[in-house]
Amino acid sequence: MGINPNHVGSLVKPDDFDVFWGEVMADSNRVDPDYLVERDDLRSTDEVEVHQVFYSSIDGIRVSGWYAKPLDNTNKLPAMVLLPGYQSDPPIPKDWAKKGYACFSVSPRGTVRSRSQFDPGYPGLLTHGITSRVEYSYKGFYVDAWKAVDFLKTCEEVDNNRIGVTGSSQGGGLTVVLAAMRSEIKAAAAGAPYLCGFMDAIQLTNTYPYQEINDYLRIHPEERSLVRDTLAYFDVISFADKVTCPIIVNIGLRDNVCPPETGYDLFERILSTDKRLYEYDGHGHDAGGYLHNTIIQTFFERQLR
Repeated sequence: MGINPNHVGSLVKPDDFDVFWGEVMADSNRVDPDYLVERDDLRSTDEVEVHQVFYSSIDGIRVSGWYAKPLDNTNKLPAMVLLPGYQSDPPIPKDWAKKGYACFSVSPRGTVRSRSQFDPGYPGLLTHGITSRVEYSYKGFYVDAWKAVDFLKTCEEVDNNRIGVTGSSQGGGLTVVLAAMRSEIKAAAAGAPYLCGFMDAIQLTNTYPYQEINDYLRIHPEERSLVRDTLAYFDVISFADKVTCPIIVNIGLRDNVCPPETGYDLFERILSTDKRLYEYDGHGHDAGGYLHNTIIQTFFERQLR
């Protein structure tokens, strides 16, 4: 799939975007997280200690994640939030811990390990409540992800002034959301960002997950305007002008899952003056894959060490 050279992003950020998310943040802050942290002896090693973490989020939903830290940590540690792709099991972040970071890998509502109270399925998550900004699945999903920062701030071994965030695909989109909504984030690396330019993406690609929206609109064509209006509040591009920390973004120019046009739109609107875009021609949704991993590691070593 080639890039559409005539593409112009259609997203219009809602006038009350900040008011809406300010109210959501206030709701989030009123929730008692009621953390439960359990050491996982099976997955811990002589180098890395692994914990299962459970916490409460908005709407009374209980969510989970994996927390890993190096055992040799006499000094305060830089920390990472690791965010999951769509329809993926958030990994146990032992690799980050081996590199000297405390890392929390989040499993927001509806993902593996956080399905007991909310499970719209795949397909399903992308369109659950899609005609209402109050009921849309990603409202709680975004909150679940950004509350990972709150957990890290409770960990005595974490240096709260050195927290970064990363992820690819859905994790890439969520990375931008956290960088926008949580001032504690000091550096971000977003790969192949999903959840960007929804209404453009459903025309630029014919693959899932975006096709879930087209499937919904084929059944409910009269709701197109409601869907468009709702998604504008959750479009990661709407968050871009709130990102001021150093950030790197990587895209694959042959990506037929998250069209590169939407990645360009996102990067253009990121407000940070310390930003860099990495484009990988010939690459699809891997967005550079292993070639880019070293760049990510070097970026965080520079920003958080």
